[in-house]
Amino acid sequence: MNTKKSKYKKILLKLSGEAFLGQRQYGVDPKISDQIAKQIKKISDLGIGIAIVIGGGNIFRGYAASTNGMDRATADYMGMLATVMNALALQDALEKKGLETRVQSAIDMPKISEPYIRRKAVRHMEKGRIVIFAAGTGNPYFSTDTAATLRALEVHCDVLLKATKVSGVYDKDPKKYKDAKKYESLTYEELLEKKLEVMDLSAVTLAMENKLPIVVFNLLEQDSILKLVCGKLSGTVIKS
Repeated sequence: MNTKKSKYKKILLKLSGEAFLGQRQYGVDPKISDQIAKQIKKISDLGIGIAIVIGGGNIFRGYAASTNGMDRATADYMGMLATVMNALALQDALEKKGLETRVQSAIDMPKISEPYIRRKAVRHMEKGRIVIFAAGTGNPYFSTDTAATLRALEVHCDVLLKATKVSGVYDKDPKKYKDAKKYESLTYEELLEKKLEVMDLSAVTLAMENKLPIVVFNLLEQDSILKLVCGKLSGTVIKS
C-alpha cells in the first residue's frame, strides 16, 4: 500500500443522505452505494485511513419535521436512526468489495453496530478497517456536519472531505444562477462572513478552532473522491 500517491494519510468523508437517492425519490439506490464503494476500495488500496459520516436526508430529515410541528428532539432522534440505515447500506456495499468495515453508532444498538468508542475507532483504522460513524453525535440539535467535524478531530484525520452535488463553494447557487462564481479557497472567517451555507455554524467554528481543513467537492463527477485524494480534482478548500 502506497500513500505517496495521496495528499492525505487519513480522511473523514462526509456523505449526505441525499447522495444515496440516485434516481429514486426515497431510500437507497444500490447502484449509487456500489459506485461509492468502488471509489472507497481504490482509496483504501492506497493505504489511506478512511472514516465516514453519512446523513439521513434520503429517509428522514429531523429539522424539516420539526418545522412542521414535531418536537425537535424527537425529530432529530428519528433523523439519527435514518443515518444508521444508510451506514448499514454502505457497509454492505463495502464488504461486497472485500473491505473490512465497522459501523459505530452514537446511540447504542448492539445487535447491528458497535457503540462509538474513540480509541476503538482509531485502532480499527490503524488495522486498515473502514469506520462508518452513525447516529450523528447522539444528541439532538446537532447536524451530521458537526458530527463529521467532531469525529474527524477525535480520530485525528488530516482533512474533512464534504461531498456535494456541485464542484465546490459558490458565491450563489450555481443551479439557479449561471454567473455563479466558484471559490478555489476560503478561510473559515470568510465562509462565516459571507454567510455561505456550506456547513452549519457549529461545524465551521469547531473546524476553525482546531484548524481542520475542509474540502467541498462534487460527488457526482466520476471517481471524484479518488481524484481528490490524489490531487487531481479541485474542489473548494476551507482552512486558516
